[in-house]
Amino acid sequence: MKFGLLLSLTLTALVGLAACETIEGAGRDIENAGQSIETEAQQAQR
Repeated sequence: MKFGLLLSLTLTALVGLAACETIEGAGRDIENAGQSIETEAQQAQR
């Protein structure tokens, strides 16, 4: 019983950490895309 509970908690923690890394990476990608668009818009105004 204890082994099953420990295994469940460990797997839940690992999935949670993986999800955080995925969301953080997506946030960086979106931020980089926004910066590129902003740079292009500033160059187009000149």
